[in-house]
Formats: sequence, C-alpha cells, structure tokens
Amino acid sequence: MPVCLDGTLPGYHLDPGFGSGANSWLVHLEGGGWCNTIRNCVYRKNTRRGSSNYMENQIPFTGILSNKAEENPDFFNWNRVKLRYCDGASFSGDSENESAQLQFRGQKIWLAAMEDLMSKGMQTADQALLSGCSAGGLASIIHCDEFQSLFPNSSKVKCLSDGGFFLDAIDVSGGRTLRNMFEGVVQLQEVQKNLPKSCLDQLDPTSCFFPQNLVKHIETPLFLLNAAYDAWQVQASLAPPSADPLGSWNDCRSNHATCNSSQIQFLQDFRNQMLNDVKNFSKSSQTGLFINSCFAHCQSERQETWFADDSPLIEDKPIAVAVGDWFFEREAVKAIDCAYPCDNSCHNLVFK
Repeated sequence: MPVCLDGTLPGYHLDPGFGSGANSWLVHLEGGGWCNTIRNCVYRKNTRRGSSNYMENQIPFTGILSNKAEENPDFFNWNRVKLRYCDGASFSGDSENESAQLQFRGQKIWLAAMEDLMSKGMQTADQALLSGCSAGGLASIIHCDEFQSLFPNSSKVKCLSDGGFFLDAIDVSGGRTLRNMFEGVVQLQEVQKNLPKSCLDQLDPTSCFFPQNLVKHIETPLFLLNAAYDAWQVQASLAPPSADPLGSWNDCRSNHATCNSSQIQFLQDFRNQMLNDVKNFSKSSQTGLFINSCFAHCQSERQETWFADDSPLIEDKPIAVAVGDWFFEREAVKAIDCAYPCDNSCHNLVFK
C-alpha cells in the first residue's frame, strides 16, 4: 500500500492550470530530511513528515508554485502540484518494520501519486517539470527518468533539483556524518530497489543515493540549483554538533559572518568539491546549473529567492529566469558564481 510511515494515506496539493498553461504540469516534491533509524522514524510518525494526520489541508503556493505572473513568470499558469513527503527516504524506500509498526513506502507513494495525477489530466501534458527541494530535490533526481517515461516522446519533460545536491563530504572531525546517515536510510528502507541499476553495477547502494554519483545515470534533462555553501549541509553534514564536541563551529555554523579564516577555507573546499562534482554534468548541452555563492537552502519555493525585486542573481539573472531559459531553451544556463564573499545578492540564512 502507498502509505506514510504510520500507515495513513499520502496526499498532494493541486492548483489547476489555466489559459496557455492548462496542458502543462509542474510536480514539486516536498523536502524535510530523512529518518535513518527505527527510533527516528517512529518519532516522525507523530509529525507531518510521517503522517497525513498532521498535514495542513491547504498551504500557500509561493515561488515556483505561485499562480501570479509577476511572481513566477514561466510556470504561473501551469497545473502546479506539491506532493507531500511522509516516508522519510526521498520517496524511494520500499519495506516495512512490523514490530515498530513502520511502513517504508516512498516508492509506492510516488507511483500512486503519478497514477492519480495522470488520471486527472497529466497524461495529455505537452510540457512537464518534476521539481523538488532538499530531500525532495534528491527525489527529483532519483525519479527523473521514471517521470519522463510517463509521457510520450513528443512532450517536453525535464527535472529540477533545488538544494538537493548533497555531497559525500568529510565533516570537520574527519568523519562522514552524512554518509553514515544515508547508509542508515538506504539499509533501513531498502532504497537500493529503486536506484539506477547502472549505478549499482559500479558502486554500493549508499554511494548511489548521493547525487554526485547519480546524475551521470540520468538521461532526462536536469537542472541543478544549489547554494555553494548549502546552509543545511553546513549545519547537518559539515559541522554538526556531533562532529564538533568543543563547539568551535557553533557561531560559524549559525552565521557565516562569524567564521574565522580557517573555517572559511573549509567552506571554500566544500564549494570546490561541489564544482568538481558537477564538472562533467555541466558539459552536456541539455543540463542546467545555478550554483550561487550563498549560505542558503531551497531557493525555488521562497518567493524572495525565486523571483523578486532583490532576489539572488548570477550575471544579472534571477533563478526563475535561469530555470525558464533552460526549460524553454531560450538560452543555455551554466551559471556558477564567483567564490564567497563576492555575491551581494544573496539571501543568506542566519540561525539564531
């Protein structure tokens, strides 16, 4: 059954398209981390991340989901869908734990949602974009080719991953915090069943859950939108409290303006790894990139970062325009910012 962690039914929010966008579809996958242990997943059952009992009936559609041309110039009149995230493994697990009464059915949720949307008119779409943010941005990579396979070859189908390019990086203690977490997710939820076989032939399942190893196996046109100093990765992967027992990263982790020179260098090394990991990806004419030198995360869902008077720019181009230029092939978009602190258009996240 396609159910959330606690066995409740999954769901999505839909705002119908109109005018020239009536036959175009944007499907956006919600993010919200992962659960990598039985205990973490049991905790999630009592939140909107693990049960539809806690989900709102209506949510505001902003940024790439907005229905106003002045807020979302290219996709405002499309059918826009936000698929809610309640499986804890980027819509890609398929197993269960009976003793803890946990259902790991992300893959089935994805399939059931697509089937439902197809019956509501998506099957005749002439244009479709699968997007997602954070854990949903990872899911939009994992499911990209599956999404394209739903449509005839005559349809224009592409994918956007926002804040989903999680690096297999070394943390400040020399360990691999995120890799350890991903390993738990992949093993607990049997994610390997739904990862590309071409990747699994070369690497272990955990490595194939990392976008740096996944993107070369995706054949559908894909756009990577990511902050070079991804605020979530700085906090949870690079300098989490568990890797920083003395707390020397406490201030820097929360506000980059307080980082010392060696901490900044560590963050520059992270950016360099990210740029290195997208080098081959960017060589293909069908891919798109927007890597801005900001301390941000998820820039397509927030109006101020997607398209506003003071939204982030690379070479005078806001994110919404870059994604639109790439989707409609108005021009190639391979936007990589100069290194911190050169960009003064950032909307940096500061954590109190």
